[in-house]
Amino acid sequence: MATQWGRKETIIWPPHVPLMSYCAIVGAIMLTVFFAWERYAFQLPPLQKAYMMDYVRADIGSTFHAHQGYRLLYLGGPAVTPRPAMPVDLVDGEMTLPDGKRMPFALSNAAQQQGYRFPFRTPAQKLADTAMYHWLSEAIFDQKAPWRVFTLSFIEGGACLVLLLSLAVPKDIRRFKEMKYGRVLRGPRMLDPKEFNKVQQGDGLGFKTTESVKMMRIPLRKEAQHLQLMGDTGVGKTQLIMQCLRQIRGRGDSAIIYDPACEYIQRFYDEQRGDIVLNPLDARCPYWGPAQELETEDEAYALAASLYAPKTDKVDEFFHETPAQIFAHLLKRGPTPQQLAEWMTNDIELMKRVEGTEMAFYIDRKAGPQRAGVLSSLGLVAKCFRMLPERDKDRPAWNARTWSKQRQGWIFITSRPAERETLRPLHSLWIDLLVMRLLTAPQPNQKPVWFVIDELASLQKLPQLHTAITENRKSKNPLILGFQGKAQLEVIYGHLAEVMLSQPATKIFMKTAEPKAAEWISEAIGKVEIERLKETKFDGTRSGHNFTVERQIEPLVMGSEISGLDDRHAYLKLGNSVARFAFEYLDLPAPTPGFLPRKRGGGLSFNPDTLEPLTPEATRKDEIKTPEATKSSFESDGPHDKERAPIAWPTPAGTQKAEEQKPTLQQEKAEHDEEQALGPSMIREP
Repeated sequence: MATQWGRKETIIWPPHVPLMSYCAIVGAIMLTVFFAWERYAFQLPPLQKAYMMDYVRADIGSTFHAHQGYRLLYLGGPAVTPRPAMPVDLVDGEMTLPDGKRMPFALSNAAQQQGYRFPFRTPAQKLADTAMYHWLSEAIFDQKAPWRVFTLSFIEGGACLVLLLSLAVPKDIRRFKEMKYGRVLRGPRMLDPKEFNKVQQGDGLGFKTTESVKMMRIPLRKEAQHLQLMGDTGVGKTQLIMQCLRQIRGRGDSAIIYDPACEYIQRFYDEQRGDIVLNPLDARCPYWGPAQELETEDEAYALAASLYAPKTDKVDEFFHETPAQIFAHLLKRGPTPQQLAEWMTNDIELMKRVEGTEMAFYIDRKAGPQRAGVLSSLGLVAKCFRMLPERDKDRPAWNARTWSKQRQGWIFITSRPAERETLRPLHSLWIDLLVMRLLTAPQPNQKPVWFVIDELASLQKLPQLHTAITENRKSKNPLILGFQGKAQLEVIYGHLAEVMLSQPATKIFMKTAEPKAAEWISEAIGKVEIERLKETKFDGTRSGHNFTVERQIEPLVMGSEISGLDDRHAYLKLGNSVARFAFEYLDLPAPTPGFLPRKRGGGLSFNPDTLEPLTPEATRKDEIKTPEATKSSFESDGPHDKERAPIAWPTPAGTQKAEEQKPTLQQEKAEHDEEQALGPSMIREP
C-alpha cells in the first residue's frame, strides 16, 4: 500500500520464493490449455472431436494392454445397413437427429447419396485398447499421436512461457535483492543510463556513456535551470563540457565561454560564424572600452562593482567600495581605456577629476594610509586597461550592449597562465557585464545564450552571478558551471556559495579527493530510508526462524565512493534520479590556435640570458610609438583634445618621473614640514 506523500508500506512481507516466476508458469499453463481448447473447439474435424477422448484413453491403455468399453459412431438410414462413420462422411454445419437433438456437423453429400440420414452411437462394447488405438490412428487421426494433434497449441504456450518468464525473472531478482540488501522506502533512486532515460524521458542535452548506445539525456525544460559539474583536475569535466558544446553548436545557439586554458577555442572557434575573442593580448581581440557599455549613468556603478569585487568574503569594504565609486565617476566622462588608465594612475589628474565631490576626501593628501590604499586599488585595475588594444581602422569594435541584442557568434574569454592574474578583473567584468545584459527575456527572433564557465574559482567574485543562477531561468540563458570543490566558492562567495550550489537542477559529481567536499557531495545526492528483513535462526530441538523488520536511514552514495571514483566516472543527479555512468575520452580536432600574440610595446630592456642592458637601437625596436589617444590630458575632460601634457607614470615607490612634477614634490615636502610644526595631521572623513 503506497501513500501519496509518505513512504511505501506493505501489509505483509513477501515470501522467500520466486513468486513472479511461479505466476508466470501458471499463466503459461493456463494459456496453453486455452490454446488447446480453441483448437479442439474451432479447428478439429467433427469426427476427431467425437473420438478425441477415446483416442487418449486408447493411447494410455495400450501401454498396459488393457481392454475398455467404447461406443463407436455409426451412420444409419431407413434402407441401408449401418456402418462406422468415416472422416469423409461428416462436414462442418448443423443437423437435427431423429430425437430432436441438434449437432454441430452435417452429413456429406456422398453419405446422403448412399442413403444415410443420421449418425448414432452404438452400445458400449469391450475392445482391446491397442487395437482401438491403431484403428483410430489409421482411420481417423492420420497417424498423429494425441499430443501431436495439439502441437501448435504447445508451441504457442511455450512462447508465452518464455515471454512471461523474461518479465517475471528480473522482478524476482529485484525482490531477492531487496530482501537481501533492503527495500528503499523514500529518497533518491540509483539508476543506470537506460533506466534514467526511461524515468526522465529526456529530450535535451545528452551525454554519451559507455553503458548505453543511446545518449543519457536530461529533459529540455530542465536546461534553463542550469547544469553544474564538480570534480578534481583531470577527471573529465572538460570532456563533458565539450559534449555539451557540440550539441549547442548543432542547435545553432550562441555561447559565452570562459576558457582559461585555451582548450575550447581551439576546437570550437569559427571566424565565419562571427566569433569574438576577448583577450587583450590576443591579435583577434576587438577594440573595447568600458564607457561604450553605458546606456545610463546608473550602469556605471554596476560595472564598477563588478570590477572591484573582493576576491574573498573577508575584506575591508572601504578599499573596494571607494575605488568603485571613483571608477564610476570617471567612467561617466566617456574616456577611452588608455585615458582611463592614465587618470587612475596619475594622482594629480585624478584629483582634478574628483575635485568638488565627496570622493576628494578619500584621496586627500592629508588622508595618509587611506589615500595610499585607494590609489593602490585604482592602480592595480588600471594595469589591465592599459593592456587593451587601441582603436584603429583595421580592428573592429565590440561591446556587450550591442551584442546582447544581435547575439551573433560565440564569445571566447581566454587567457594564459602568466597573465591570468592581471586579466582577472577584466575577465570578471566582461562576464558580469554579459550576464547583466542577458537577464531580460529573449525576443522571438533571438537565440538562447549559454554561459559556459569552466574553473569558476579562477575568477574574482561576480556580483551578477548569483542573480543569473537564480533568475536566468526566466531569460532562458542556461549556465554550465565547472569547478573543483565547494571550498573554493565558499572563500569567494561566503554563505552565498551554498545557495549558488543548490540552484542548478542538474548536478554532475566526479572524483574529489577533498574529504569535506566528498561528504558534501554525499549529502547533496541524498539519503534513503531502507527497510530490511532481519532473520534469526535457532539451533536445538526447537529449530525455527525469527524475522524482524528494521528501518534505517543511510546515504545513497558514501563520501568514500566519491573519493574512490575512477577518472571519467560520474554521478548525475536530477531530482530524485541518480545515474552512475562512465564516458570515453573524446579527442576533437583543434584547427584553430588557442592564442595569437598581439604586437605591443613594453619589451625587456636587458638580455634575459646575459642580463646585460640592450643597446638603445635594440630597445627602440621593441617599443612602439605612443598614439595620440594614449597621451595624458591634464587640462581637458574629453578624449579628443589636441593639446595634451606628457605622461607621468608612477614608479613602484609612488614617486613621479616627469620633470614637470618637481614643484609638486616640493610643495608636498613644504606641507609635510608645516604639519610637523602644527601637530598630528587630521584625516578628514567623507
